[in-house]
Amino acid sequence: MSTQTLHKFVVYAPDATDPDASQRRLSVRPKHLENAADLHRGGFIKVGGAMLTPESLTLPEKKMVGSVFICEAESIEAVRKVVEADVYYTSGVWDKEKMVILPFVSAHL
Repeated sequence: MSTQTLHKFVVYAPDATDPDASQRRLSVRPKHLENAADLHRGGFIKVGGAMLTPESLTLPEKKMVGSVFICEAESIEAVRKVVEADVYYTSGVWDKEKMVILPFVSAHL
């Protein structure tokens, strides 16, 4: 029986900044959230959510400007494959040029 080593990764996925980006996000959000919930239940996503504008802290309406999550997989390539299958990626919500996927190690505080 082989044991595969899993590593943690952080994914920083800012949204595109064109005028239609926010509407694209909202239009596919239910499908994205359903997929993210499945990935969380399956153990891939450890924690994740939307990044907000600083003004969102004091305003009743929250403006989402991207996503960030920590996941667990065997390689960066495996993470990239999952990210590139996400509806936020395929529909152009996330800015593919600014996306970052890096190994992550938690500090033991």
